Amino acid sequence: MSEAPDLPDIPEIAMRASLETWVMFGRLRRRLQALPGESGLSPAQTSVLVRLGKVDAASAGALAAAEQVSHQAMAKTVAGLEALGLIVRRPDPVDRRRWLLALTEAGRARSQGERHARQQWLARALAEHGTPEQIEAVITAMALLGEVADA
Repeated sequence: MSEAPDLPDIPEIAMRASLETWVMFGRLRRRLQALPGESGLSPAQTSVLVRLGKVDAASAGALAAAEQVSHQAMAKTVAGLEALGLIVRRPDPVDRRRWLLALTEAGRARSQGERHARQQWLARALAEHGTPEQIEAVITAMALLGEVADA
């Protein structure tokens, strides 16, 4: 068996920050997805609505890849959202054989409501568990992570 290669010139503190960030984002994402929405939608449906709220339209395959689920699981999620009138299928203007999914007005309103509810939950949790200095540190850390993401 081969050993993991040494990572040259990476300070131990950066490696620790990397691991802590990776673990915490995963835990936080799962917690936010598990929050009961006011809409009665499943976490998978809510996640697809929020994701579609960030783009004009997307294919079911692209959504499945982004959500890391099978095409069959995404088909079930999409069918439920279509039945509720929250998304519609429309032909891809570039490839007329392919269909894109987009939010309806009702879907857009539901998406924004879900996002707002999760943002309020996180703001309330930060206020309850953190000091103003700690919350400022979170803002500073997010700015750094934003720079990393954009690099």
